[in-house]
Order: sequence, then C-alpha cells, then structure tokens
Amino acid sequence: MTDEVLEPTESTDGQKSSMDALQESINSMIAGESASSAGPQAAGVTEEKPATPLGGSAINLLMDVNLLFTVELGRTQMPIKHVLELQKGSVVELDRVAGEPVDVYVNEHLMARGEVVVVDDKFGVRITELIAPETKE
Repeated sequence: MTDEVLEPTESTDGQKSSMDALQESINSMIAGESASSAGPQAAGVTEEKPATPLGGSAINLLMDVNLLFTVELGRTQMPIKHVLELQKGSVVELDRVAGEPVDVYVNEHLMARGEVVVVDDKFGVRITELIAPETKE
C-alpha cells in the first residue's frame, strides 16, 4: 500500500483549500438553519447573513476545540506471560527500525508521519509528510 503525500499548496486553478471548503460548508449549514427557522420571507427583502463571533467566519467557532494528538513510535504483541514478567529496566522490542518515521494520529485517525526531535529537553515531532484522506488506515 502506498500512501499519497499531501504537499502544502496554494491553489492556482481556482479550487478551494480544504479549510475554505470546510468553512463554506459550515456557513451554508448555519445559513440554512437560519433561513428555515425564519419561515417564508416577503418578496424584495434581502436575507441577512448569520452573525459569527468576533465578526469572523463560522470556522472560528471550532478553533478552540481540543483534539487528541498521538505519536506512535511502534507496536508489538506479546503474551500475557511476558507482560507480567516486565520489570524496571526491561526492554520491549518494537516493530519499527530506528530512524523510521513515526505515525501521527489526530483523534485516532492517521494524519501524518514525522521524525522525532528534541526541543529544549522535550521530545517533539517534525512533520515530514501529510497523509491523504483516501489512503489513511
């Protein structure tokens, strides 16, 4: 299975970015709700656009939502017997080779791959490729 890599691009052919498409979708849903709740409108009356916080777009409503960000270094399977034998200093061999990219999950969905880095004595991940929605596991 080959993963399609999404490169950050600026659309030059008139297509909208995924954020623009999401924003437009949310705006149309909000507009649809306000139009359906307002009932029939008189001829010649212009429809008002729904108000959004801070005069911004509807996507701003989602900007403070927390997501679970998980980085997977590797996996392994072992019988319960071996798990019970683990103690301080035990080494568990994983299915990945050292230096191989780690998987980055957002809300348990594979979103990217990257390399482990150290930033101010803390681990971090440098994103090296984004995974296309069609190829996600």
